[in-house]
Amino acid sequence: MDDKKEYSKKVLVAGATGKTGSWVVRRLLHYKVPVRVLARSEQKAREMFGDTVEVVEGKIQDPEAVRRAVSGCDAVISALGSSAVSGEASPSEVDRDGAIRLADEAAKAGARHFVMVSSLAVTKWFHPLNLFGGVLSKKLVAEEHIRELFAANGRSYTIIRPGGLKDDEPLQYRLHVDQGDRLWNGWINRSDVAELAVLSLWVPAAANKTFEVVVEAEEPQQSLAEYYAKLS
Repeated sequence: MDDKKEYSKKVLVAGATGKTGSWVVRRLLHYKVPVRVLARSEQKAREMFGDTVEVVEGKIQDPEAVRRAVSGCDAVISALGSSAVSGEASPSEVDRDGAIRLADEAAKAGARHFVMVSSLAVTKWFHPLNLFGGVLSKKLVAEEHIRELFAANGRSYTIIRPGGLKDDEPLQYRLHVDQGDRLWNGWINRSDVAELAVLSLWVPAAANKTFEVVVEAEEPQQSLAEYYAKLS
């Protein structure tokens, strides 16, 4: 079933003001899902989303802000991404520690489902992308923590490993999904990554799946839910 099935519970988006995160918010709103965002700047979040979302202002490094953000949310979608090699915006602070903190607080608050936007080649420490502050290795540590934390006790996770990210409207391309981190390259629209993240909230086949996804061919899609059925 790829329909929304009256999903009306609140979802937190972390990294919502980034390019991928903003698409996540837009797709949640498309399906009329109540959205809360954790943003370093409430003003920036309001400029982007107006009054269509709740905003908790705070940094991912601040446990108290993260606790306030996850409180009362049924699910969390992490579109966190580092933007510097060192400091607060580094892979260590954001892609690893930030994602782990978010998952821990979400579990404590009773969140049912956790979605992480990770990366293609995340297990390949020798991949060129990993030269950027070890970003792939940091994401992998967070992935492993999330899988362990959300695979039991009535919880579930979905970890999406997209190829290089581009900006365009969703549902314009046939996708290729794989598992085991065997793909070395490829690209995908952020909007389709967001669509997959949102669908995982109510598509049963998305539960406890980790997968890679890239574009296969230009071909309009009715729904992306079918790709979850292809996963083992």
